[in-house]
Amino acid sequence: MSNSTTAATTVPSAKLKRFMKLQILGTGCAKCNALTMAAEKAAQTLGLQYELEKVTDLKQIMALGVMMTPALAVDGKVKVSGKVPSVDELKTMLLPSGSETPKQTTGRL
Repeated sequence: MSNSTTAATTVPSAKLKRFMKLQILGTGCAKCNALTMAAEKAAQTLGLQYELEKVTDLKQIMALGVMMTPALAVDGKVKVSGKVPSVDELKTMLLPSGSETPKQTTGRL
């Protein structure tokens, strides 16, 4: 029996048209929950379509090479382990290669 939970979330005004699978790897501790909330906020801010899966089974976590939790895997690739990055750091991790975050302008020319 697998110890994982999946919730699919679709953001209607997707800026990036790619569907991602985000996996939060951890036992459900406070830091795991903080990573979940930060990853969702980053994905929603970017307008991504994503599926979120919480993986709590230690064998599955170790199979991905993770020895410290919480961890975030994007499309099966571990992006961060052992800490909760900021939302801005997570947005960088979630962007496809070659994409840039839209830059804010100050209004001056």
